[in-house]
Amino acid sequence: MLTHTVIFWLKEGLTQEDKDLFFEGAKTLSTIESVEQSYMGTPADTPKRPVVDDSYDCAITVCLRDLAAHDLYQADPIHLAFIEKCGHLWERVVIYDAS
Repeated sequence: MLTHTVIFWLKEGLTQEDKDLFFEGAKTLSTIESVEQSYMGTPADTPKRPVVDDSYDCAITVCLRDLAAHDLYQADPIHLAFIEKCGHLWERVVIYDAS
């Protein structure tokens, strides 16, 4: 199993329409055939602690069978369309891959 977690910081000053476009696009990633499970969310309202970073706008985690499935995910037209349509909306992206 490979987990692919992507953390997004959206650009300041986006309209609600822009934010809706981003979140609708992000939801499509769960429909990619190589994705076995997916989770998407915004920062939880947990107590503030020095080790918690809640400065991001969206976190997406997809679970994939293996590295080959990951590579299929990266090249999938749905993934590429999301980047094409929404890439201009984020300021920063950090990815954590674990297996």
